[in-house]
Amino acid sequence: MKKRPLLAISAVFALTLPWLVVGGFDPLSDPPALLIVGMTGLAIVGASFMLAWGAETAEKDVPRGFAIAILAILAVAPEYAVDAYYAWNAGANGATAQVCQQLSAKAIASGDPGTLARACHDANLAVANMTGANRILIGLGWSGIALYTIYRAKRSKDSSVAQRSGFLADAVKIDRNIALEITFLLVATVYAFFIPLGNGIGIADTLFLVGLYVLYVGVIIRGEVEEETAHGGVPGYLQSFSKGSRVAIVLGLFAYSGYMIFEAVHPFAHSLETLGTSFGIPEFFMIQWIAPLASESPELIVVLYLVNKARSTAGFNALISSKLNQWTLLIGTLAVVYSIASGSIGTLSFDQKQAAEIWITAAQSFFALGVLVNFEIDVREALTLLVLFVSQVVSEFIVLQTVSEPAAASISLTLLYAYTAVYVLLGVWLFVRRRENVRFLVRRTASSVRGAVGKNSDESEHTY
Repeated sequence: MKKRPLLAISAVFALTLPWLVVGGFDPLSDPPALLIVGMTGLAIVGASFMLAWGAETAEKDVPRGFAIAILAILAVAPEYAVDAYYAWNAGANGATAQVCQQLSAKAIASGDPGTLARACHDANLAVANMTGANRILIGLGWSGIALYTIYRAKRSKDSSVAQRSGFLADAVKIDRNIALEITFLLVATVYAFFIPLGNGIGIADTLFLVGLYVLYVGVIIRGEVEEETAHGGVPGYLQSFSKGSRVAIVLGLFAYSGYMIFEAVHPFAHSLETLGTSFGIPEFFMIQWIAPLASESPELIVVLYLVNKARSTAGFNALISSKLNQWTLLIGTLAVVYSIASGSIGTLSFDQKQAAEIWITAAQSFFALGVLVNFEIDVREALTLLVLFVSQVVSEFIVLQTVSEPAAASISLTLLYAYTAVYVLLGVWLFVRRRENVRFLVRRTASSVRGAVGKNSDESEHTY
């Protein structure tokens, strides 16, 4: 019985070894980009399994929502690193709003490293990478996982999938305990619409968004530990250890998987960018879509693992939690990194294009939350999310490849505004239609917050 979990752990650890050796000791002076993609890709897969095992094992000792929140933070940590890299360069090289407004779009796009033009370019890249990651998480993550879950339910008999008569009517039912995350994400989404109205992402945005996430964590950490938290396979085996050993194992899995993901994702993304640019794909497009796709891969692998175990509820909880921390912590920390790099409290500025990118990202989030406000997502809704996302990205790519500047920039902006309007209109329609669900959402969230506050001094109600 013990042999199979140990073999699984050994096999997954072996996936990380090639990049651990190459990345740690660098025996190869300059490995080809394709080889790096292979090694780092395997390391990400292995680390993602370890991350999932650690989170499932931890559910025996901490509230499930808190375990999933930690999993989500670690899984998307590489995205933070990529964004922090560009925000740091922008701050260190003097990309202020006043300086960037004086430079032409052409000068910024073609700026050499270390110049003011390049610093402004890096500021735009930080925002582009952030918005790309957030839209990928919903456009591919939420929709793709929903469709895969419904498809797999025909064989796995997943109880969270409702099979209904009608055209594309089957749906994934979402855990109603995720009401807290949906409400906090809705607040962050509404706030995001106002960010482009300022000069950029500043400390005020940091205080609000990071404060919102801290409040959220403060509520979920006071939640109850679920009774039925035993698992089979590797997590079940690890849960059989004593509490002290179990905690050490969980921390070890989190630490090692987090380290491997952090070390592997940037070379993975950079090598993909190298391969992409060799085929003529623009740098900006690569940073906004290919790099985030690489950095989001650990999260998607973890969720696929959970779905394959017929734990699609936990998988969707992880996806929603990831979106919440990216839409709060990721945006909020950009101004902090920029300010540290610049040596004073400042604002990460961005151009009109990136303002439009933030609006469409907020609009997509608004529509997606309208889909989930009734705690399910059916095939039609998932396909709508997927088609809107893919069609916008493909349309913009075609424009960039076939239309010369400045016409391309104008058409690209028009596309972003048009899709933003579509997302907002669909979202408003859903929220109005499902206003009873919105009332339930607010009541459920208020109850969770009151319950957390009321337990401050009652330690007997918790098991950690």
